[in-house]
Amino acid sequence: MADDRRCETTGVPMTHTHTHGTTHAGNDAAEGPGPSGGGGRAPGAAVPVTTDGLPAWLDPVARAARSVRPQQLSRFLPPESGAGRQSAVLILFGEGKRGPELLLMERSGTLRSHAGQPSFPGGALDPEDGDQATTGPLRAALREAEEETGLDPRGVQVFGVLPRLYIPVSSFVVTPVLGWWRAPSPVGAVDPAETARVFTVPVADLTDPANRATAVHPSGHSGPAFLVESALVWGFTAGVIDRIVHYAGWERPWDRARQVPLDWRA
Repeated sequence: MADDRRCETTGVPMTHTHTHGTTHAGNDAAEGPGPSGGGGRAPGAAVPVTTDGLPAWLDPVARAARSVRPQQLSRFLPPESGAGRQSAVLILFGEGKRGPELLLMERSGTLRSHAGQPSFPGGALDPEDGDQATTGPLRAALREAEEETGLDPRGVQVFGVLPRLYIPVSSFVVTPVLGWWRAPSPVGAVDPAETARVFTVPVADLTDPANRATAVHPSGHSGPAFLVESALVWGFTAGVIDRIVHYAGWERPWDRARQVPLDWRA
């Protein structure tokens, strides 16, 4: 099977063949990950960003990351004043029994805000993550993913970074970090008080029109949603997935008039 062959029914590449890409890293790029948590790097150390050895099916995502503009991802962009709390999320792609998949987690149902909502692993930058304009978000994404899911960051290859986005309701400025789960490790809810479960979703399910809908909040806000793995993925997470699927060329026509109502607690 050729590297770029696509499944006729999903549009998602079905291959395990790897390509040898070009390294795309900033001036602060470093060598590979070290032996301990947070990638094993000293505080503030650089994180390599490379497409070397990336599976061919991720090439469209890597290309999109290099060319997409912030306005193409969201209408909510960071304030020009620089206000907002800097944070990062890890968008981690892997290969499972059903092919390409994405790692997500579900927030605990007892939390005061966004209880039960699926999301990417991630959180606010800490001082030890380093410069928020360079490697800080990359280190934060890996650190938070390790703290929340227990994954071994040494098995994650960062291959791209999307433009910073903004979540008005929380004032978070979010840097989406793209990762390839080169060496998968066991994952699960590290703190059940915060995380109900950690799970993966096949990309084929995310592109299946039967699993897509428009989530409508009582406030009037609406946006893309995915009904997968017994979960309703909506909000910021669904918006980013929707744009990745679109710009990677994996999107299939779906019924945008199909609505899923949310309640005020969402």
